[in-house]
Amino acid sequence: MTSPSSGPGSSGTPAPAAAPAPSTQIPAPKALAKALEDGMYAKATTPYGRMFLLSLTGGAFIAWGFIYMVTSQQGMAEWPTGIAKVLGGVVFSVGLGLVVISGSDLFTGTTMTVMPWLSKRITAGRMLAHWGISITGNFIGSALMALLILLAGVHASNGGAWGLITLNTSLAKVSYDWPRAFFLGLLANFAVCLAVWIATAGKTVTDKILAVIGPISLFVATGLEHSVANMFMLPMGLMVKYGAGDEFWNGAAVQKAGVTVDDFAALTPLSAVWDNLIPVILGNIVGGAVFVGVYFWLAYNKPETSAAKEEARKDS
Repeated sequence: MTSPSSGPGSSGTPAPAAAPAPSTQIPAPKALAKALEDGMYAKATTPYGRMFLLSLTGGAFIAWGFIYMVTSQQGMAEWPTGIAKVLGGVVFSVGLGLVVISGSDLFTGTTMTVMPWLSKRITAGRMLAHWGISITGNFIGSALMALLILLAGVHASNGGAWGLITLNTSLAKVSYDWPRAFFLGLLANFAVCLAVWIATAGKTVTDKILAVIGPISLFVATGLEHSVANMFMLPMGLMVKYGAGDEFWNGAAVQKAGVTVDDFAALTPLSAVWDNLIPVILGNIVGGAVFVGVYFWLAYNKPETSAAKEEARKDS
């Protein structure tokens, strides 16, 4: 007589089948557009309290990307400009990588909630409320990171070289006229939302990180304007200008550059808002909502929505 088996299925019940391995094939473009719309719908319908909390980290994580970029640019003046800019862009992409993986809320990405609005899944009021909460939380998170960097004395590192980069970068950002700032913002968020589009197709952390590097490094290296990134850089530049103190202004790098606080007279809170943030935000909205959200909705999601409405009409 054989002894009863003690293994799985010994009672006569077959052992459960192993779960199939997840597919590594990326969705087809049409399915990807639907996944992007569904993701935007989920973000827009998040409870407002959680939405605000996730917006704080959205701003803070993009600030981390800019912090890394500034750090990478110290001592790069002797390098070929293209190499220095591409390096800065690659390290900056850490910021969007953190946003994508953590599920944080980034205003520039939320402009694509125009997709579920076009499909009548959310109201215009809900979409605009999401945008408002997102941009407010992003600004607070970004500005708080700037304050922490100042309190930590990072701006004075390497003889003030770190803080000098933020001053020069901030001054350049408030020197654009409105049309140029608008179009720089449009192009920047065109690239950022394409990065989100590609990352949506990713199956692993590695996929998603690699997906954002190309478009993000492209926009940073080209010198395009991203409103949330500027919500860190401009407050950082202003904090250095008004609050760095003698340790910074007497630093070796600052002295070597031969600059004083008077050289940054054009950098003010008013110029930061009026000459940069407002036109860049408007450009970001067009670049993300129209050039990516509306485009992919028209190309893939509108025909499906129209077909569903026609089927419902026939059934009625």
